[in-house]
Amino acid sequence: MPQVPQTLDASAVRAWCGLALEALGRAREEIDAINVYPVADGDTGTNLYLTVESAAAAVEAVFAAHAAMSVVGGPSEGQVPGGPASDGSASERVASGGPLIEPPTLADAVRAMAHGALIGARGNSGTILAQLLRGMAQVLAADTATERTDGPGLGLALRHAADAARQAVAHPVEGTVLTVATAAADAASGVEGDCAAVARAAYEGARAALAATPGQLAVLERAGVVDAGGRGLVAVLEALVETFTGAAPAMGAVPVLAPHARVEAEAAECADGGPGSAPVRDESGPAFEVIYLLEADDTAVARLRDRLDTLGDSLVVVGGDGLWNVHVHVDDAGAAVEAGVEAGRPYRIRITHFGPADAHTTGSTVRPVRERAQRAVVAVVPGEGLARLYAEAGATTVLARPGEPPASGELVDAVRRAHALEVVLLPNDAELRHTAAAAAEQARAEGVRVALIPTRSAVQGIAALAVHEPERRFDEDVVAMTSAAGATRYAEVEVAERQSWTMAGICQAGDVLGLIDGDVAVIGSDVTATAESVLNRMLSAGGEMVTLVLGDEAPTTIADHLEARVRESYLAVDTVVYRGGHQGALLLIGVE
Repeated sequence: MPQVPQTLDASAVRAWCGLALEALGRAREEIDAINVYPVADGDTGTNLYLTVESAAAAVEAVFAAHAAMSVVGGPSEGQVPGGPASDGSASERVASGGPLIEPPTLADAVRAMAHGALIGARGNSGTILAQLLRGMAQVLAADTATERTDGPGLGLALRHAADAARQAVAHPVEGTVLTVATAAADAASGVEGDCAAVARAAYEGARAALAATPGQLAVLERAGVVDAGGRGLVAVLEALVETFTGAAPAMGAVPVLAPHARVEAEAAECADGGPGSAPVRDESGPAFEVIYLLEADDTAVARLRDRLDTLGDSLVVVGGDGLWNVHVHVDDAGAAVEAGVEAGRPYRIRITHFGPADAHTTGSTVRPVRERAQRAVVAVVPGEGLARLYAEAGATTVLARPGEPPASGELVDAVRRAHALEVVLLPNDAELRHTAAAAAEQARAEGVRVALIPTRSAVQGIAALAVHEPERRFDEDVVAMTSAAGATRYAEVEVAERQSWTMAGICQAGDVLGLIDGDVAVIGSDVTATAESVLNRMLSAGGEMVTLVLGDEAPTTIADHLEARVRESYLAVDTVVYRGGHQGALLLIGVE
């Protein structure tokens, strides 16, 4: 049997993250299937997995960084690892003749774990889990000189974690992951023993609380399932037990999944006019899930909480020290993002539309198992305004910040969130074609039919989305969307960052550039004049519709000027204007 740690140190944190990721990977589909609260969107298991994946990656990065620094600054000449200057501990042993590798401290590891979970948190349960890990880190990293903690220290960390998570939720509900976390902390607090004993007690307390969740939340009882977020936390605590014992405890008789017979029985009762009420969707629930990271101070975040609480529900704001993760369900996604802009700097904004197959459940309504939608559109967009526009049209969006293109994993995550049998993927950037192709292949391997339309600009994506009709055959829909995108010429106006040679000549830093179909066509000194020149060149080849997407830094009068120019010179051409937000380019132009 492999040697296991008796105390919680950096290596134990690393092992726990890896084991938790494995446990959630095994349970992901099961947890997705029992996800009925607060929205029956079938993604809790996936969200928890992605959250822990980000935490584990952050911990691995810390270990890799320490190893790299140790190699660069290895032992001084003549020093032998394990010699007089070394205590010969297991953490210092390396291959014969190699450099001395100092491992991260406990504080390094738990801070990385918490930060990774914070920036990678997905969904309601993932955001709460991130706060649980942050709460633990606040206790375990309080003394930076401490290399490890014992059983009582672990119990104290679990207590603080449960309290911090509950405080992060605007309106805590019993029968959820919060209840399970509190039960785990309560069980661990009364244990005198090592970390293994505390972890086992926390796991058993959580498992018992999980089994009781249907009796606390009517939506769970009607569906015949336990809380999905709580089930995920039990998997994470199961991994904690395995970290200190070398063996994962059995789940026992917890009824993790039993919805189908109950649903069939209730449906039969309803059909017969019996006393039961069939599972139904709450049509009055919010239409969008909005998640973003936010750089802001505590005072601004307090105001943001109050503002978002008036806009929707399922509000969870976690983090601190200037960086926060915000999660809320709202009808007005734009207002939720704008509230973040008022509070600080929001980024990595994700807006998901709850389609007809999603149920926003309350205590008296339930949709036990989320069925896949037939078709969905997933699009990469460069600004908050465009994200709102696409989401309102029913698309699942991935926000691309200037200079930070999304990875293929983020696109795959968006395809999973769309939860459809068929997906149309719009990368909206020529540089993302390989990334989008890799994501499409991964999604196809998971059983999703994916069509990749090689849109090179967000305005081409708008044209494609305008002709999207989910009711027609998939191939016909893809052909129509591809045709609309291909018939749209695209341009953008931006400011040169440095001197460079272009197709239009040499530009200097600060020059205004007009790019048509990806190539610099105009170099100017005035934004409006350059934009007008670009628009004239595009319309000289004909066009029926002009789309203008304004960035935050575009001149306030540019839209009115260009609209007037189109009306005066191109009588049969219509113009539509959108606000793109912080999109990188000053202006995006599309001509159909």
